[in-house]
Amino acid sequence: MTNQAKPAQDENKLIAERRSKLSHIRENCPANGHPNDFNREHYAADIQAEHGEKTKEELEELQVTYAIAGRVMAKRGPFLVLQDMSGRIQAYAEKTVQKEIKARYGLLDVGDIVGVKGILHKSGKGDLYVNMEEYSLLTKSLRPLPEKFHGLSDVETKYRQRYVDLIINEDTRNTFKIRSKIVDGIRKFLTDRDFMEVETPMLQTIPGGATAKPFETFHNALDIEMYMRIAPELYLKRLVVGGFEKVFEINRNFRNEGLSTRHNPEFTMIEFYQAYADYNDLMNITEDMLRTLAEDVMGTSVIRNTVKNAEGEVVEEKFYDFGQKFERLTMVDAILKHSTGLDESVLRNPEENFDALKAMAKSVGVKETDASKVWGPGKYICEIFEEVAEHLLDQPTFITEYPWEVSPLARRNDNNPFITDRFEFFVGGRELANGFSELNDAEDQAARFQNQVAGKDAGDDEAMHYDADYIAALEYGLPPTAGEGIGIDRLVMLFTDSPTIKDVILFPHMRPLTE
Repeated sequence: MTNQAKPAQDENKLIAERRSKLSHIRENCPANGHPNDFNREHYAADIQAEHGEKTKEELEELQVTYAIAGRVMAKRGPFLVLQDMSGRIQAYAEKTVQKEIKARYGLLDVGDIVGVKGILHKSGKGDLYVNMEEYSLLTKSLRPLPEKFHGLSDVETKYRQRYVDLIINEDTRNTFKIRSKIVDGIRKFLTDRDFMEVETPMLQTIPGGATAKPFETFHNALDIEMYMRIAPELYLKRLVVGGFEKVFEINRNFRNEGLSTRHNPEFTMIEFYQAYADYNDLMNITEDMLRTLAEDVMGTSVIRNTVKNAEGEVVEEKFYDFGQKFERLTMVDAILKHSTGLDESVLRNPEENFDALKAMAKSVGVKETDASKVWGPGKYICEIFEEVAEHLLDQPTFITEYPWEVSPLARRNDNNPFITDRFEFFVGGRELANGFSELNDAEDQAARFQNQVAGKDAGDDEAMHYDADYIAALEYGLPPTAGEGIGIDRLVMLFTDSPTIKDVILFPHMRPLTE
């Protein structure tokens, strides 16, 4: 017998024992062993908050009765540790009750879900407990819970069987509680400022609003190919054309890209659009929103992140200050700030020095590909920035003046048509947000779509399609508008100090297991 086979056999034995108990329960209990008549009236956290500071004698005098329900997380002699959605509390079984439970259920196991009603007491150790005057096994757990997660195989289980992770790991539960509060906080922030929440199609005939490779599918009834949404942007701007001047959508997007610590093919964003505003207004809103979220959700404007070694030990701490004014740098200024030896005149006059710019890009590690054959100076500037500066943007920073070539939906700058009125927002070397003054010139937008089509024909499978209906919408007239997208998953990673995006997505995509 191998060492790997023995734990599996041990678990199978435990499962068999629990199935045998369930058979006994089915024969001796109503509802086929799965009753649904227990009325849970109280939560563990509320009881702890109300009575945790009371003395044993004070509780004896009060004689308050509580009805609780939850999962058995530990057995300590006559005490059961029960866990519900709010926290933990103990239940106590006197000897007569223990005998009744054994006769009825064949003893309770860790993982079982029970309901308990009785008077609240405090033990000699200072722990609250409910005396089991009434009790019911509500669901028999057939599989034993792991003691804890550690090691590579357990990390795999953590993501594949998130329900087990949530049962036993308080840190995981807390991460997703924070995620929920962040989403709720964003929604409240925007609705308080008169933004209207809307929903736009996830199945689209033309994928648009971002440069990304889409997932393809087929609509049987319409007999047409369709695409999963890569961004809601073009639909949201159609709504602004229609007169909804402040809109947002908390949306699921799908991009057929690789998996990494920061990328999942299905992810969540908030996108919002405001008429009669520009990208400077959005930077102000973003700074206010993120500072508010940090203070309201985390209780502080300074977010702590850690770097850990292979053993899980903290080797470095980083602190990101959302209370200070966020830095704002142009893309070229960021390149010059975070690199040495690059010719500033080439970077500031890229069109006149295109050959020198390409040589500069190669010198800093930008790789040439088939798609790079159609790159212009704007794309090379962006590639240089990503190579030398992006990962060094530690404190909250807005990067502005993105070239038009890499910003097919952004408005050109009035004074310098080579750049657009666009920003991206970075913290800890991660891009969290992208916003810009929207392009509302229908003819300019049509020309840029054509430029994207040329890139697609040259092999860029992330380039945009030509969307004729969107051009028609612009021809009716889009008022001056600014729009932005913020990655919810990456924001939650930052706030919860999570090293990988899988830690903040309840059910991340993974390759199926093979037998």
